[in-house]
Amino acid sequence: MDNDDRIQRINVVEEKSYQFSIRIINLYKYLDENKKIYAIAHQLLRSGTAIGALIKESAHAQSKADFLNKMNVALKEANETTYWLSLLHDTDYLKDHEFASINKDCEELLKLLISIVKTTKSSLNK
Repeated sequence: MDNDDRIQRINVVEEKSYQFSIRIINLYKYLDENKKIYAIAHQLLRSGTAIGALIKESAHAQSKADFLNKMNVALKEANETTYWLSLLHDTDYLKDHEFASINKDCEELLKLLISIVKTTKSSLNK
């Protein structure tokens, strides 16, 4: 993968993570106002918005290793977010259609981040 492909992939994941953060914030507002489950809603807000913040921060990483570290942390935050979403769904705070939509977006981010991490790791090992 050349540098232009890497930049394009980062731009895609950056935009998707930003849009996902907006959905997480809106879900947080809904949970906070209507369901009154503050602790879980706050955890979801923190992990769900951290994904995009870390991806944005990675654009100015000091090295490939620093970039990889930021992407790994974003991947961990995305994985944690799937946990909170599943927990909300399985405890009936999110209906099936609400969960399916936002979880699909999170799973897509996970796949993109896994690909970026794998590609970056292999380029560091060359």
